[in-house]
Amino acid sequence: MQFGLIGYPLSHSFSKGYFGEKFAKLGLAETHRYDNYPLASIAEFPALLAQQPELRGLNVTIPYKQQVIPFLDELSAGAQAVGAVNTILFTEGRRIGYNTDVIGFQDSLSAFVAENGGPIQSAWVLGTGGAAKAVVWVLEQLGAQVKLISRSSRDGVLSYDELTEDHVAEVDLIVNTTPLGMSPNIDTCPNIPYHCLSPQHRLYDLVYNPEETLFLRQGKQRGAATTNGYAMLLGQAEAAWEIWTATTK
Repeated sequence: MQFGLIGYPLSHSFSKGYFGEKFAKLGLAETHRYDNYPLASIAEFPALLAQQPELRGLNVTIPYKQQVIPFLDELSAGAQAVGAVNTILFTEGRRIGYNTDVIGFQDSLSAFVAENGGPIQSAWVLGTGGAAKAVVWVLEQLGAQVKLISRSSRDGVLSYDELTEDHVAEVDLIVNTTPLGMSPNIDTCPNIPYHCLSPQHRLYDLVYNPEETLFLRQGKQRGAATTNGYAMLLGQAEAAWEIWTATTK
């Protein structure tokens, strides 16, 4: 069975190594394969499918979690609610989109906040891409007040330049869904007022490479609780595997 990951770039992807090890542990290395498929444009997606007719499943990462949707035949209820796809199942000639980011984020967030201050009252979500949609959906299900933060302001979105000390005082969880700080660009981070952070704050970075981003490091220096996206990554990967193999067990 053939599996893989689409996105761009993919030089520091977690998925290929993770699934390669999983196949080996399960004794599936001879019959299962996982490859990276870097696509410079989503317009290259149909050509990939033609070249890889044995595909059973794909993971989808930045920047195609929304752009891939028009190429699919069906969306799960979760993917439809979130408006983004990170997992595709190929079955009976159909392409079905799922969102396992929701599962991975919710489980890892619940563990993080339980150990660091309890329920969330108010949250910032940095970024407005496909991963942000899953994060916002989970936070709203948990009853948190959510504000989107991006490079430019628009209806329902604050810009980084608009953030004030008063804004920071009102929030207790900040989630980075942007690729800022991801290896190899480890000296970058979202432009929030870090000097206003305090031990009341909790910072969650979806980036997992490096283990501690500049975003997290600046929060930790001011007493904030921090965590990276590795636990979320494990959770969403296992959920994808369950989807891909559910009809073959």
